[in-house]
Amino acid sequence: MKRHNIALLNDSFPPIIDGVANVVVNYARIIEKSYGHAVVLTPQMPDNDDSRLPFKVVRYPSIDTRKLFGYVTGYPFSPVAASTIESEGIELLHTHCPVTSALLARSLAEASDLPLVLTWHTKYDIDIANAIKSRLLREGALQALITNVNACDEVWTVSRGAGENLRSLGYEGTYTVMPNGVDLPHEKVSDSLVQEVTGGYDLPEGVPCFLFIGRLMWYKGLRIILDALDRLDMEDDDFRMVIVGGGGDELGVRKYAHELGLDGKVIFTGPVREREKLRAWYSRADLFLFPSTFDTNGLVVREAAASDTASVIIEGSCASEGVTDGRNGFTIEENAESLAEKLRELIRHPEAMKRVGKGAGDELYISWEDAIAKAYDRYGAVIDNYRSGVYGRHDPLKGSWMQSQGELMQILGNIETARRGLIKNAEELAEDIDMSMRSVRNKALTGMITAGYEAGKSIRKRGREAVSDLESFLDELSESFWDKNE
Repeated sequence: MKRHNIALLNDSFPPIIDGVANVVVNYARIIEKSYGHAVVLTPQMPDNDDSRLPFKVVRYPSIDTRKLFGYVTGYPFSPVAASTIESEGIELLHTHCPVTSALLARSLAEASDLPLVLTWHTKYDIDIANAIKSRLLREGALQALITNVNACDEVWTVSRGAGENLRSLGYEGTYTVMPNGVDLPHEKVSDSLVQEVTGGYDLPEGVPCFLFIGRLMWYKGLRIILDALDRLDMEDDDFRMVIVGGGGDELGVRKYAHELGLDGKVIFTGPVREREKLRAWYSRADLFLFPSTFDTNGLVVREAAASDTASVIIEGSCASEGVTDGRNGFTIEENAESLAEKLRELIRHPEAMKRVGKGAGDELYISWEDAIAKAYDRYGAVIDNYRSGVYGRHDPLKGSWMQSQGELMQILGNIETARRGLIKNAEELAEDIDMSMRSVRNKALTGMITAGYEAGKSIRKRGREAVSDLESFLDELSESFWDKNE
């Protein structure tokens, strides 16, 4: 197989750990080990240390927005990223985020005349709705997101459901389903490790043990789980429900379980990050509960399958793709009564959980090695298609416009920092805005940000009073910016 040099881009990356960051790590690790050369382009993080990673990581400038969004925000144009593309002989760009990383990838693709692939991982429209309350900014963000997707030469999704979600937002192009893999081996852990990890909890032998692993968000079906368990508890069915994870709506989930009187049967472990400990929980469980219609891939369902543990999932959800009820998983309607009915049945027929769990392991499990073998094979086809003109070619002249977008976003970042009330460094922020204004090479943009320039100067004079000016300016500037880029 021909060796290729691939650049992978994403907004999140260790030390920030989330599902997509884990995907990028596995792509880079396996490409570097088995196929070609991988370089990860990702924003600078405070105290990041990439020295132990078995592939090259290039960090570009960012602003620290973790208190606002949980992530840092990189500038969508970076000279260091551009020089890396040339020095590393990159042949294809693959972005795993349709927002800032996609803007950077687009500028690099235009400037370097390279093919660009984007993977659509999750329902970003829901994330945007949760993060942005302003209707104007929310609509602008979605418009920018779809514009970024449309600019890519090939779009991959992690499931058919993810592809249909993308279409519902206005994307009209084609997509290729490229499923993610599982970084757990296909086997249960030893009995001794199971006992070490789970032995301190009240998990009687012979009592069904149900499991949920993930970020504790209501939209992952946690209310359906608790309401179903409440029904079983009222019927005196004995069980244990272990919930592994934290963050998000954790306090509300714990409170609701307590209000239902499930304290003796629902166990909260908090976050567990060590993969071997997670494997121990998957191995100990009789059944994995995942009644979520939010997730586009349901990777935890395949992680459970690695330990021959079957899952209960919503019929028609993304997680149910490839699942046949009673063969390699169990499907239900999206309500508590349906889940309770399924659990009631399985409590009385525990042998069905073991049989279907074996089916899940045989038919749903996919390793990262197998998943990336498929992706890497497709890389070669995308590179050949691009070079032969199948997609059309990127225009290097557009690179200057993309660079100007990056400069504008940097200015917006400075202004947004001030708007959030971080006025103690007002003088420094004002100087940053002044410097950014002077560095803009696309003079057509200067009219759009004149108000921002004046607001930046006013910080010197009025301190906190400038916040309201910046608030109004940000909305006006955003409206103007999106109008000019439709």
